[in-house]
Amino acid sequence: MSIYLYNPPILVKRMFHNFAWESSSDKILFSFDDGPNPGTTEIILSSLKKKNIKALFFLVGENVKRYPELVKMILEDGHQIGNHTMRHSVLTRLNKSEREEEIGAVQKILSEDFNYKVNYFRPPHGRFPLNLSKQLNRFGLKNVMWSLLTYDYKNDFTVVKKSVDKYLMKNSILVFHDSRKSSGIIEESINYAINQAEKNNFEIGSAEECLN
Repeated sequence: MSIYLYNPPILVKRMFHNFAWESSSDKILFSFDDGPNPGTTEIILSSLKKKNIKALFFLVGENVKRYPELVKMILEDGHQIGNHTMRHSVLTRLNKSEREEEIGAVQKILSEDFNYKVNYFRPPHGRFPLNLSKQLNRFGLKNVMWSLLTYDYKNDFTVVKKSVDKYLMKNSILVFHDSRKSSGIIEESINYAINQAEKNNFEIGSAEECLN
């Protein structure tokens, strides 16, 4: 039997109160992990553009190097980019210097190759060491978690629908995935979340509006 943890426990949020778990405004933030990825990044951008939604893309450094044209498309459409480590590494399995390398490499690539300053970070799989804040501070990064994990990577729209129906709030930070795992349902999932937000009169904001 699968166990789904759509919204992290309140106790965890209180322990790490300096992380962003919900939007700081009464606006929903759409975020996408693991890209860029040919075949899904384009679909995501097209879906967002139809509603003029600006999202936050947490990119993996290796994918940035591999698909620079997709990074340019994300930036040209006015979206923000976050750091998701160089190799999608689980930070709790790395020592301090290894974490430094994983985070710093992404900062360097986006700065040097795209003239872009990254302000946001999300740990792969949501796993982080207790002293992560101190390390992120050296890079000027804010750790952005979530309040609604859609589980779109399960490639089952009924799971996404259930998560959105039950947990979508006016200040939610949603997580979708820009990957092959979610490619079959990503457009339907985005559109459903948008429609449910509109149905509830919830606004959708940009990273700047939601992460002050």
